[in-house]
Amino acid sequence: MKDLVIDLEAEKTEILKRYRALLRACKSTLQKGDKRMIRKAFDMALESHKDMRRKSGEPYIYHPIAVAQIAAEEIGLGTTSIVCALLHDVVEDTDVALDDIEREFGKKVAKIIDGLTKISGVFDTNSSLQAENFRKMLLTLADDVRVILIKLADRLHNMRTMEFMPRDKQLKLSSETVYLYAPLAHRLGLYAIKSELEDLSMKYMERETYQLIKRKLNEKKAEREKFVRDFIEPVKKTLIGQGLEADIFGRPKSINSIWNKMKKKAIPFEEVYDLFAIRIILDSPPEHEKADCWKAYSIVTDLYRPNPDRLRDWISSPKANGYESLHTTVMGPKGQWVEVQIRTTRMNEIAEKGFAAHWKYKESSTDSGLDQWVQKVRDMLKNPDSNALDFLDDFKMNLFSDEIFIFTPKGALIQLPSNATALDFAFEIHTDVGASCIGAKVNHKLVPLSYKLQNGDQVEVITSGKQTPKEDWLNFVVTAKAKAKIKSALKEEKRKIAEDGKEILERKLKSLKITYNSDNIHKLSYYFKLPSTQDLFYNVAKGVIDMKDLREYQASEKVIENKPQEKIEQEQVQSLLRSIKTKDSDMLLIGEDMQKIDYKLANCCNPIPGDDVFGFITVSDGIKIHRTNCPNAAKLMANYGYRVVKARWTNQQELAFLTGLRIRGIDDVGLINKLTTVISNDFKVNMRSITVDSDNGIFEGSIMVYVNDTQHLEDLVKKLKQVRGVTSVDRFDSVIEKAS
Repeated sequence: MKDLVIDLEAEKTEILKRYRALLRACKSTLQKGDKRMIRKAFDMALESHKDMRRKSGEPYIYHPIAVAQIAAEEIGLGTTSIVCALLHDVVEDTDVALDDIEREFGKKVAKIIDGLTKISGVFDTNSSLQAENFRKMLLTLADDVRVILIKLADRLHNMRTMEFMPRDKQLKLSSETVYLYAPLAHRLGLYAIKSELEDLSMKYMERETYQLIKRKLNEKKAEREKFVRDFIEPVKKTLIGQGLEADIFGRPKSINSIWNKMKKKAIPFEEVYDLFAIRIILDSPPEHEKADCWKAYSIVTDLYRPNPDRLRDWISSPKANGYESLHTTVMGPKGQWVEVQIRTTRMNEIAEKGFAAHWKYKESSTDSGLDQWVQKVRDMLKNPDSNALDFLDDFKMNLFSDEIFIFTPKGALIQLPSNATALDFAFEIHTDVGASCIGAKVNHKLVPLSYKLQNGDQVEVITSGKQTPKEDWLNFVVTAKAKAKIKSALKEEKRKIAEDGKEILERKLKSLKITYNSDNIHKLSYYFKLPSTQDLFYNVAKGVIDMKDLREYQASEKVIENKPQEKIEQEQVQSLLRSIKTKDSDMLLIGEDMQKIDYKLANCCNPIPGDDVFGFITVSDGIKIHRTNCPNAAKLMANYGYRVVKARWTNQQELAFLTGLRIRGIDDVGLINKLTTVISNDFKVNMRSITVDSDNGIFEGSIMVYVNDTQHLEDLVKKLKQVRGVTSVDRFDSVIEKAS
């Protein structure tokens, strides 16, 4: 590879140009002395990163400037955030220490940058480093939400400039993004950033689908623009006639949301009707906002017939992240459904810039859903025992879910995630109410704790002094607050029982003439395969471990090493990782003579040769091969990046892999015969199973077939689509039955 020729003078000019553009972006928020502060941060970043380059070869300083620019322009943050964005990597990547930053820029900036700096040093590799880093970042979020906003700007710029990264890094970053950062952006009301993060992740995780939808969107662009112009014209005219000032434009849906709709409804691109939404932004004073939005709604629905089931009113009850808007779907002039969003300039700024704009307008609104949400995060972080991965799962679950609105008996409104139960509601009111809850009355009818609440229910909680939290409650509560409180109550209960167990065990060991010391207690825990000594005491108290078991332990002559279960699992993972890394390349080749390394194909996505895949090291099952677009991939890569191994298929013809096809069509005499002829005779493909359902002339079947690779599968699908009466043939992602 020839050396890069670097023109340092041109780079200097470019850095200065980018810095000036940044200053222009934050002009509106600058106050006295701010410019000097930003300059100081810029100089420090420039000096610290001076010898560093990005994967693309460009100077590293371009990245912090771009992150600061996104924070200023797209999120609307102020000077402190811009300073932190410029310095967000210096502590992690250079010799500058946090103390230096605190000395130069003060405590606040140092605290935010500490929240943005990854954990380093000694770390238990068996728990997830990513999860710990997320937790650290969220701990700072509880004090200062800017940590997350700058982290989102950082992630957005990394995703925009990822083409020079190696493929496994692209997949890992995309998975983390889709698993945690996009939901966070959604929760903080940054819809534009959320959509772009999802699209960029899809660009790397599902390359072919992404490019296909992008191409199809471009093909129809001119036709769409004409349709939008024709749709808008009469609306604009009438609005002006009624004295309403408004901006109206068509906004294309994101590629990811189109793909989700195609998957959810199992329809091809051509049948996705709302490829764009019309947005009406009214210029209204705060006191007329609500009335003007409904006036505009009335004008639109006079011109175009609305779908009565598709009205969403987030003006009367805003979403928990502060989002306000009126959404309706109307029938356009050419018989196609069009989504129309109506909002004011203020509402639009909150929808685009989320939290930052919300603070700007905070005086006008009462304690909003966003403040309540940050409070909930604080409550979750107060739970000291939670393992980082459990915490992350609970936290994530509360990010993306839609809200439902529930009323107390006195008419107060409480927001909960959809699927919340009566018990979640009880914990939401107060921890003690939740812990002693025995049932509830929903709309005056008695219901059990696990009853799923519906939007608009009125709930009265029934409590009893004798009630204590139960283990099975964890199976149906959905809010993180309820889960954390139940877990800590159960732990406290377990701790009390374990205290008694400790005394019982001491007596029993004495009678067996075994010395009661920490060494023997650890050996016992290992012998009974228990993760901790507390579990040992608990099991003794509960009678799960009795004298007979202790005698067996005494009799067993095995030398029991003082190693907890987790340590053993950790070593298994490490040795598997080493066995791959010691090969010539760290790429796992699937389909070779692979006796040396044990791997299995994952049942959740049934990969076949030709699919884009990766290896995941499991604790008990060797290496599992997953498709990169497997439903579980994002979670695995986001939480256990270190266990992911690059993998690719070698060329092979003789092996057959099981995959599923779903076939839909119009029922016809002999249709099954035609399909099986194509599969068995024309393609010489073996079928594992076939299930067919015919209902009023519509035919639907799933067929499990053995194919060699993706090309083989594509040819088969093409041929099946040519059978008369067949309307669609799709491969389905996960197979419920186990492939042998």
